[in-house]
Amino acid sequence: MMNRRHLLRTTACGFGSLAFNAMASSPLADRHGHHFPKAKRVIFLFMAGGVSHVDSFDHKPKLDELDGKMLDFDDARVVAKTGMGAAQRVMKSLWPHQRRGQCGHWASELFPHMGSMVDDLTFIHSMHTEGVAHGPATIFLHTGSTAFVRPSMGAWVTYGLGTENENLPAFVSISPSMGNGGPRNYGTAFLPPVYQGTAMGRSGIPAKDSTIRNVRNELLGRAEQERQFEFISKLNRAQFQRSAAKNGGHDPEVEAVINSYELAWRLQNHAPEAFDIAKESEATKAMYGIGDGLASDNYGRQCLIARRLAEQGVRYIQVNYSDNSNNPAWDQHSNMPKHAEHAAAVDKPVWALVQDLKQRGLLEDTIVWWGGEFGRTPYSQQNGTGRDHNPGGFTVWLAGGGFKSGHSHGQTDEFGHMAVQNKVHMHDLHATILHQLGLDHEKLTFRHAGRDFRLTDVHGHVVHDILA
Repeated sequence: MMNRRHLLRTTACGFGSLAFNAMASSPLADRHGHHFPKAKRVIFLFMAGGVSHVDSFDHKPKLDELDGKMLDFDDARVVAKTGMGAAQRVMKSLWPHQRRGQCGHWASELFPHMGSMVDDLTFIHSMHTEGVAHGPATIFLHTGSTAFVRPSMGAWVTYGLGTENENLPAFVSISPSMGNGGPRNYGTAFLPPVYQGTAMGRSGIPAKDSTIRNVRNELLGRAEQERQFEFISKLNRAQFQRSAAKNGGHDPEVEAVINSYELAWRLQNHAPEAFDIAKESEATKAMYGIGDGLASDNYGRQCLIARRLAEQGVRYIQVNYSDNSNNPAWDQHSNMPKHAEHAAAVDKPVWALVQDLKQRGLLEDTIVWWGGEFGRTPYSQQNGTGRDHNPGGFTVWLAGGGFKSGHSHGQTDEFGHMAVQNKVHMHDLHATILHQLGLDHEKLTFRHAGRDFRLTDVHGHVVHDILA
């Protein structure tokens, strides 16, 4: 790979070299964390809306036994409104469970492909989080705060580690939703803007039509683009020098602009190929469930692009399964059978991504994180055919990145309602993922408004029991 200093001196009429010399070093330069890392990058498969854990990977025979019975539960939303629980109708899983793999982990027929790879996964069955509604819970998942504007996890990771490939964005969010936090879920808040996530397309636009906006200049030839870029570079350099003199040598906003122009120039040469799956074999595309008319085609494309980005050194990749409404994909309040439609869209692509990374030797230093902002209740909502939000107990899984494979951690109660054993808060999950990347969540801080901020605020513990 061409190193950055040589690249910048030999492209864009030398602008990159001028910018490089004006600033001591790139804020996105690849760097070490606080300790030896087990992983280099993260692929977060975000299941927006909340997958039902009791219908997928958290088998609860008690639900079959008491299906249809009215029992008292402390429903989070009812308690928030009335201060007390209420009688709810127990609802069994709509999909049969069976033990899978050598580890014997229970998995339902909702996700047959994921169920076939339980020996590669680390399940956390005792997750709990903040926020009962999608907006606060989703923002908390991404930023560690339900209300205040805070940097996203991807921004924190990029701030801590930089990137392995400065020809591509360090942090990419594929098909993000505009709802429930929108750009805040891949934003930087008070961190320097250079650590902002780059959105590729957005939810609601087919993945085959999604790309980074304006990455190609179809109006100007190469020579004209270079002349235009040199002119912009001179303006930026002059502005940087004025700002540096005025602000004691550093202006993060101007620096971010200069870096964005540098990155944009490099992206024109590298991003189109990185995002183009046309060169992948037909067998690989079929493995991901890509094909006209297939339910898995869209998310399959997203997952395959994620693998290509991981292969080329992108540090944090978020692959969103969502839509742009305030009631996102997995939010089945009155129609639990619809979970099957969404499962058909993601099951094979997710399986393929893990297997593909494994075959290419990338899984061992890539963390694959699958899950939503919360789970769903073990009882029907308002005596109907769906399930309500459940932040008190749910399941996520992790693969690769130094986590124990074929391992289960924690438990919910006999109904799957509340986490009761070896509980893992979202702050703990954030701390643990950062730890595997070589980052100490207590030391990864940024000074703002007179205090040191961090992703986990004043909370979080590394869950050592799930580490290999």
